[in-house]
Amino acid sequence: MPPTLYEWAGGDVAFRRLIDAFYDRVERDDLLGPLFPGGVTESHRAHVTLWWCEVFGGPARYTEELGGYERMLAHHRRLDLVPEQRFRFATLMSRAADDAGLPDDPEFRAAFVGYVEWGTRLALANSQTGAAVAEHAPVPRWGWGVAPPYQPG
Repeated sequence: MPPTLYEWAGGDVAFRRLIDAFYDRVERDDLLGPLFPGGVTESHRAHVTLWWCEVFGGPARYTEELGGYERMLAHHRRLDLVPEQRFRFATLMSRAADDAGLPDDPEFRAAFVGYVEWGTRLALANSQTGAAVAEHAPVPRWGWGVAPPYQPG
């Protein structure tokens, strides 16, 4: 069995580095920074870290402790995000993966960027006032897709 993306990346510590690197960039960004007046709180960073860990195959703590998909959906509803914000989020997250020293092998990064694209497009759609959203869903569990990790024999 190949390792989960969570394991391959380095677990909780690696994902916390990712989220801190991302929100450090967000706080300096003219397009995304205004979504967090006063900066991104420690509790927000911790909660988002739990989400990303769960999505990438780690423990289901976001679901168990914070309410799962429904809670994440509630945070994004009626934000009326625009496509430029979605693209900036995806760009900054990719750069944050570099900043945080996440694995840079093509297989991991393809899976990582795949989730970022899927998640940001879903968040964009769900953020629109009056959007018809899936009210209940499991937290996604992202995997390797078509390219499992390269492990030389």
